[in-house]
Amino acid sequence: MRRGKQAKLSSVQIIALGFFIIILTGTALLMLPWATRDGGGASFSDALFTATSASCVTGLVMRDTGTYWTLFGQTVIICLIQVGGLGFMTIATLFMLLLRRRLGLREREVMVSSVSYDRLGGLLPFVRSILMGTLLVEGLGAALLSIRFAGDFGPVRGIYYGIWHSISAFCNAGFDLMGAHYGEFCSFTAYAADPLVVLTVCGLILVGGLGFLVWEDLVRKGLHWRRYRLQTKVVLVMSLLLAAGGTGLFLLLERNNLGAGLPLGDQILAALFDAVTPRTAGFNSTDTASLSAGSLLLTIIFMFIGGNPGSTAGGIKTTTIFVILLHTFSGVRREQSANAFGRSIGDDALKRATAVLFTNLLLALTGAVVICLVQTLPLTDVLFETFSAIGTAGMTTGITRSLMPVSQAVIIFLMYCGRVGSISFAVALLEKRALPPVTLPREDITIG
Repeated sequence: MRRGKQAKLSSVQIIALGFFIIILTGTALLMLPWATRDGGGASFSDALFTATSASCVTGLVMRDTGTYWTLFGQTVIICLIQVGGLGFMTIATLFMLLLRRRLGLREREVMVSSVSYDRLGGLLPFVRSILMGTLLVEGLGAALLSIRFAGDFGPVRGIYYGIWHSISAFCNAGFDLMGAHYGEFCSFTAYAADPLVVLTVCGLILVGGLGFLVWEDLVRKGLHWRRYRLQTKVVLVMSLLLAAGGTGLFLLLERNNLGAGLPLGDQILAALFDAVTPRTAGFNSTDTASLSAGSLLLTIIFMFIGGNPGSTAGGIKTTTIFVILLHTFSGVRREQSANAFGRSIGDDALKRATAVLFTNLLLALTGAVVICLVQTLPLTDVLFETFSAIGTAGMTTGITRSLMPVSQAVIIFLMYCGRVGSISFAVALLEKRALPPVTLPREDITIG
């Protein structure tokens, strides 16, 4: 008796499909009449764009979140952000635990892929620590932000704003409600010189972008540097370099531009925010369109790099850049292996890192070309938009609302690829069962 072949989705395909279903669900909810203040519901294009941006924790918007959406619409958006930030499989696992269902091997495999965990054993305690850590960090951030917002908007609205923006910042989403009070699409420009708001939001962004594996390492091993995983060491060093180095660079680049005439303390706060938020958070405390050419270029680079693997952040990740730079320097010095922190990083890691970098770069540049074909916009603004989308950064120079339907579709596709992972998305579409490997004859070519 011949058995028919049973189609079985891979872990990557399940994750890609899961995000797609979440986006469609969010789109349907945002099209309901009570989701918008005018009572007519959002158009399909606006709803799809917003749901994709929220689920993919990007922050690019066609409509100002604080003035266009009702409390219901804002609740849908923040739920999409929370699910998208933690990964839908993390939320699904939470419900399984609440319903006292056991996770099968298949569910564990998908969960491991979803949160970039390195083993099947100990998965449930790891998921619990993610959820508890998220609740703790978001709760602390909400309390700190509520102190300021309660004084500005009253206790009820202040607490609501504190919770809402804490989730958005921790998930590196970049959505805000400040347009209802300080003008549409203003983000945190009204709080550029407020240490409590700036430092709290930056702290939430950095903690959310560290990565769940790094959380586990820091909690279990404390301050014992030598006992950390190699990934933890790389993440901490790269995060510190990008935050500190970026702050210094933005301070220098904007000293005669947006920083001119401001007290040094305000300049440092603005530079810190400018250095932290491009790494996929999407907020801004200064007018992005008014940044100097050097600052715009630096912002694009930071958006492209993004956060760390297994975190709420997007981008190609700090570990990708680290591996490529390490192998580059090792190649220049003609060393036999690329070494860091007493460990050797193999060629397989370099192949994956190179594939991630060039796939994302190709997608961003191709998207920019398509947008330039269908409408006339400044090239710098278009590149800024596409790199923001693929890096799920959510920053814009202001052209998002001017995008035509084809350009909107390009940005939606880039945001989706940026969250699911460009390589993962390609694998999800093309993945087939492995065939016996065949090695073709080797021939060298000249490099460089």
